[in-house]
Amino acid sequence: MRSVRIGVDTGGTFTDVVMVDEQTGEITTTKTPSTPADPAEGFMAGIRKVLGRAEGAAVSAVVHGTTVATNQLLEDRIADLGFVTTEGFESVLEIARQSVPDGYGNSYFWVKPPRIVPAHRVRTVGGRLDHTGAEVRPFDTEGAVAAARWFRERGITAIGVCFLHSYADPAHELRMREVLEREHPEAVVSISSDVLREYREYERSVTTLVDAAVKPTMRRYLARLSERLGMPFSVMKSNGGVLSAAEVVHQPITTVLSGPAAGALGAALVASTAGHPSVITLDGGGTSTDVAVVLDGEPSLTTEGGVGRYPCRIPMIDIVTVGAGGGSVARTSPEGALKVGPASAGADPGPVCYGRGGAEVTVTDAHVFLGRVPAHLLGGEVPLDAGAARRAVEALAAKLGLTPERTATGVLEISAFNQANAIRRLTVERGLDVRDFPMVAFGGSGPLLVCRLIDILGLPSVIVPPDPGNVSAFGLLTVDVKNDYVRTFVTRDLPLDTAAEIFGELEGRAAEALAREGFTDPVFARSADLRYYGQAYEVRVPAPAGPPDAAWRAEVLDRFHEAHRALYGYGYRDDPRHGVEWVNLRVSGIGPIARPVIAERPPRGPHDPPLAPAGTRPVHFDDDRAPGEDGSRDTPVFRRADLRPGDAVRGPAVVEEYGSTLPVHPGFTAAADGRGNLVVRREPNGRAGA
Repeated sequence: MRSVRIGVDTGGTFTDVVMVDEQTGEITTTKTPSTPADPAEGFMAGIRKVLGRAEGAAVSAVVHGTTVATNQLLEDRIADLGFVTTEGFESVLEIARQSVPDGYGNSYFWVKPPRIVPAHRVRTVGGRLDHTGAEVRPFDTEGAVAAARWFRERGITAIGVCFLHSYADPAHELRMREVLEREHPEAVVSISSDVLREYREYERSVTTLVDAAVKPTMRRYLARLSERLGMPFSVMKSNGGVLSAAEVVHQPITTVLSGPAAGALGAALVASTAGHPSVITLDGGGTSTDVAVVLDGEPSLTTEGGVGRYPCRIPMIDIVTVGAGGGSVARTSPEGALKVGPASAGADPGPVCYGRGGAEVTVTDAHVFLGRVPAHLLGGEVPLDAGAARRAVEALAAKLGLTPERTATGVLEISAFNQANAIRRLTVERGLDVRDFPMVAFGGSGPLLVCRLIDILGLPSVIVPPDPGNVSAFGLLTVDVKNDYVRTFVTRDLPLDTAAEIFGELEGRAAEALAREGFTDPVFARSADLRYYGQAYEVRVPAPAGPPDAAWRAEVLDRFHEAHRALYGYGYRDDPRHGVEWVNLRVSGIGPIARPVIAERPPRGPHDPPLAPAGTRPVHFDDDRAPGEDGSRDTPVFRRADLRPGDAVRGPAVVEEYGSTLPVHPGFTAAADGRGNLVVRREPNGRAGA
């Protein structure tokens, strides 16, 4: 009997499904519309659809990338949340941080966003630890009972607990949880020493509260999926690993970037296999575009991320998200200028061309109007109303005083610059030159603007994988089981025996968690956060395995000096006036899995027919030199499945496949490599500024 593994990625517009045959390595992909009202419906529809192509197959594993937690935070659906903190620190959420976000010239134009928990839902409990974990004042049990009963009487059932210095000793938080479980058993409780055991009270408090806020929603959703699926399954985490659904319900905050993380990992494997270990990844969806950087085969990680207005200091793949997807809405500003995004038409009602009641022009409508995508999606499963898109674009053009063609082109131009700015944020601000990196473009809308991005950013090339709309779902099947653990230990002279003790404790916790997942021979990856004495923020560097000794410490310090110079352009390796301070020690516990193999494809044989277009249609390219009356020209349309390694398509042309479309502008070529990727480049004599 065939044994298959299935990855399901639920996006804002479509649910993407990939199935891998564990015996043959054969990969099967499909898509189905997402169901925002009940994401579990789209999930199960995708499972049934892909299994319909593998009769009699036995499913050995299902891995899921979900946006349930992400959407709850982005939409600010935070209700009935309570907070318990140390007596005297009830204003920690109000004080927050004083830094003004980018984009505001000065603080006069910026007002702090609302607190995640209103002031009247904060309770304090007596008791105090110092920064070493030593007890200064004993835990106030009576105060804890009073706080628990206060929440119970008001029906507040999601509660976050963060006591001062509990990263050093969780004893007081553990006692608070015991009181809540006894006095208020209906409550869902998150304590900071479980969620984020490191210092900085504000970030630790908010991260814990976010975990508590999404926990009820995630538990209900995963319970529904488990009931409908009838078998155990795993969920993608923001850190680039997966974990069983049974474990994820206890740490749902780890899934806040579930889908985007899977896309970055899938693209990293595609690029590495094609001989590009370091790339930029661009995941273009219906609602947004997610950008990441892959260095030496691994996406960059951060603990400085967040979702919406909520900082989340959990380890996550370093992803920048911009509201520039296929469903991004174009509208006029009060000043009469054209704006695109971040608002999105989503899956329901969707773009005007979906015919489901959408009334505002979207990026997809502009592509349809210009002929750059066909009058259907998913190989004809989703017909598009090109006439409705034309009428909507014409109406918007009348408001702007432009021709419909210039209006549609302008919508796409703004969307391309929005994506380019996200890429610059992730590269230039991190000391990387975008011109040094090829880009992997995937997602349903990812390939649509790659020719413009090559010119805007000076990219050397763009790689478009086969089935680009399913790369995130494919990425779900390429990742290991992974858990992260951290301990704060601030010191200028790290005692080696203390380092060994902390790493041993963290690795023990990781081993226990992986054993519950069935891994008896786990792999541990160590890292450390360091800074120059007097700095406020740290740089994370990998730490060698083995017993910490003098050589081990010297190696970590050397890596810190190099990383600091690479990030900021300077370092103090040989300056004794600038000591180095150790801040956090970290361990990632990894349970390795077998990754699917991307097979090589045979080139076109001597007896095979030459590559030929499947047809033509009028397409408008802004750089046409001999346009027709409406600025369009008859353009060859190729089927992606017809391209073999060594084939090349010269623009103007369009390459179509089941889940995505690649418009090849004049002056560009798209060549197929040995793994089936299309590599898009500007021709040497092609005119820039397309």
